[in-house]
Amino acid sequence: MCRFLLALLMLCATVQIAAAQVPLPSGVTGVEGAEGLDIGTSTNEIAITSDFRGANLTVFGALTNTDQLLLAIGQYDVIVTLEGPREDATVRRKERLFGIWVNRRSMTFEAPPESYSLASTRLVSDIASPDLLNSVGVGIPHIPLTPIGYFAPDTNMTSFRDAYRRLSVASGLYQAENNGVRFVSSNLFKATLKLPANIPNGVHMVHAYLFKSGSFIAQKELPLRVIKTGLEDTISQAAHEKPLLYGLFAVVLAMLTGWSASVIFRKD
Repeated sequence: MCRFLLALLMLCATVQIAAAQVPLPSGVTGVEGAEGLDIGTSTNEIAITSDFRGANLTVFGALTNTDQLLLAIGQYDVIVTLEGPREDATVRRKERLFGIWVNRRSMTFEAPPESYSLASTRLVSDIASPDLLNSVGVGIPHIPLTPIGYFAPDTNMTSFRDAYRRLSVASGLYQAENNGVRFVSSNLFKATLKLPANIPNGVHMVHAYLFKSGSFIAQKELPLRVIKTGLEDTISQAAHEKPLLYGLFAVVLAMLTGWSASVIFRKD
């Protein structure tokens, strides 16, 4: 009887050991307390008025479960971005035809962000490899620009992508601040994002990316609404909801303005 009980106990122990050695499903590390981050913004809504000349958006964040030694020697990096609403964008190339510059070729990209502001702890190119930045899609040179529709087989897609980025930067819609994120304590950071004066209406997304020693660790995101207020909002709604009445009103207003100017400045 004792031998039977001993064998039964050994069998149970063997089963428990085998169960403990069952591999975890793919994608589950089984490591508790991995690094992460939480973020918050100074406001969740930006109001555009007639005197809007741009603004700064402050993003606060905290790192969790960090390695204090790696944190002390600067192995953690944070990139914060504000991505505008997404809409298909077309880039056209002008060519000289019979002495006249005309649009000959074009390329449409699938829903890139209309605006893009970035702040980081240091140069984005120093934080991670280009391949990793491309896969995450963070940084102006690494925003995915996927062509759609028809284009000629000999089209140089790189030149059109470069042109789109160059035009977006020149207009102020795309901008980056390489030292826009700074740590205010061991685990707390503050980011300042610049909003251009021509920032588009709609729902924008605040993204925060955490990197450790060149590896992507985690990200968080929050929505931010940009809305027109006052007279600008009324005019914008009228133009989109009642285009015929808006057009007639614009014509009548132009005629009245011209007539008034002719009366005021008339020479007797």
